[in-house]
Amino acid sequence: MTITTRLTDYDNKNSLVSVLRAKRIEPFLKMIENLHRKNGKVRILDVGGTLQYWSIVPQKFLERYSVSIFIANISENDSFINNEQFFSIIADGCDLGIFDNNSFDIVHSNSVLEHVGDWQRKVNFAHEIRRIAKNYFVQTPNYWFPIEPHCRMPFFHWFPKPFRVFLIMHFNLGYWERAKDVDKAIRTVESARLVTKMMLQWLFPDSQINTERFLILPKSYIAICDNTHLKAH
Repeated sequence: MTITTRLTDYDNKNSLVSVLRAKRIEPFLKMIENLHRKNGKVRILDVGGTLQYWSIVPQKFLERYSVSIFIANISENDSFINNEQFFSIIADGCDLGIFDNNSFDIVHSNSVLEHVGDWQRKVNFAHEIRRIAKNYFVQTPNYWFPIEPHCRMPFFHWFPKPFRVFLIMHFNLGYWERAKDVDKAIRTVESARLVTKMMLQWLFPDSQINTERFLILPKSYIAICDNTHLKAH
């Protein structure tokens, strides 16, 4: 196992990303507690999430605060499920017209923004999140962190695009398998478009941007809009 794998392996609870993930949701859990005190229950829309991700939150916590989580993905995936607590929805995070304004208490999104496509789709994604709920929690990796989180290769995302395509056509890189042709390689390269803090702040102007660091380097950012402390009118 390489050093970068140890740092970025979500299946390992002791890896850097797993430890950071557990720490990063502390403000999110506080939002749930505040909303439960006000409403007696909490409805969450998780855009682009998985059922596996929610294992970081104790089941007893979700039960105690009467949390219902709706997981929206563009197609069915392995976590497609409907029970008393989790509900799967097929929807495009950039067009959530199936929901009215403020349909949920919180919108959550973890490491999804970088995958939705070009800048316009990112703008649409951010607009929909801010429309669906007054509170949101959106995490995304930092473009300026030297290790690309998907291929787990240092500096990969800073290389010229033709070189990145070449690398993917010749090597298995992290979560990405070696591409069989140039079309597949280009699609893989374009499947993850990281953003900077400045870009994230523009997309979510009413948010506070929290920074996750590895050593002294900003590894990722979380846009948090928390209105749970405000009194309802």
